Amino acid sequence: MKKTTALLPLFKQFIRESETGKRLKKNGEKIKKGSIDNYKSSLKLLQKFSLHTDFELRICDASKLNKRELLSEKNYWKKFYKNFTEYCYKNGLYDNYVGHNIKIIRVFLNYLRYDKDFPTGDFQRLFYVRKEDIDILVLSPEQLKFLIHDKDFESSLTPALKRIKDVFVFGCTTALRFSDIFKLTNKNFEKDNNDWYLKIKSQKTKTYSFIKLPQYAIDIYEKYKTKSAKEYVFKPVTLFIFNRTLKQIGEKAGYTNPIEMTREKQGKTKIVNKNSHIKQLRFCDKMSSHMMRRTAITTLLILGMPEHLVRKISGHSYASNSFNRYVHYAQAYIDKEIDKVHKKLEAY
Repeated sequence: MKKTTALLPLFKQFIRESETGKRLKKNGEKIKKGSIDNYKSSLKLLQKFSLHTDFELRICDASKLNKRELLSEKNYWKKFYKNFTEYCYKNGLYDNYVGHNIKIIRVFLNYLRYDKDFPTGDFQRLFYVRKEDIDILVLSPEQLKFLIHDKDFESSLTPALKRIKDVFVFGCTTALRFSDIFKLTNKNFEKDNNDWYLKIKSQKTKTYSFIKLPQYAIDIYEKYKTKSAKEYVFKPVTLFIFNRTLKQIGEKAGYTNPIEMTREKQGKTKIVNKNSHIKQLRFCDKMSSHMMRRTAITTLLILGMPEHLVRKISGHSYASNSFNRYVHYAQAYIDKEIDKVHKKLEAY
């Protein structure tokens, strides 16, 4: 007879050992807080799933099972995957987030097998991880120029809005992640003759970027630089407030054109044109911190910088699939502009 062990307490142990440093990455580094937060979110999702569906979450020693019991265990994990993913989709989740949680469950089961020597079997290889290509939403070069240079718009903003706008423009220029930009100190800024450079090591990829700054980015730095080298240049703000303020700035800037967004559930495309607060999505409604990095990368590509140099600035590897999506988007933008020229030439 199969002897089973409750799964959720083991998942809590997995999180605890990740927090304390008992469980490390393969390279010996500590697990990042962001990853641990993701583990906790997956735990909550599993708890809700088990509670609402009455599905027993358990694990058993697969090394002691006979052929019939192994088949039964395989069917259990097939049923878990089917029921869990169906529960996620019924609760409004999309492929990326469902796949993200499946990957974490895989990591947890591998932890039991390889870190705790708990012979769970290889049933997690049955789990299919769906992915979706979410629409890339970025500022056009014209929109970015407006935020940089329009003095009348600048004067219409409150000091709080100006500060977020400046940080956003700086991010749209340097391709920094939200987590990196608010860690900048005076030490990250170096002057060589009359040129200013930004030197930064990404928290996520551990790669160094050395970026020459344009005058408007230097002006932003000069505006906010601190007296102490230990203080952050940009006063920290929560991600929620930053994103909420960006939407206000976008609305004031007139970025209110209606947009159509798509997401995927079980590989099927769904059009997402509204949310609980807005009947029709506008461009400004989708402005967020992610747009800074995406705008910087696509702007560099659109304006002709070679891909390998953009990769060096953004910290993407040569084989990065996410970077290739920016290349395709930039090419589509260029094609659209070329079509406009061709239409003018065709008219006689």
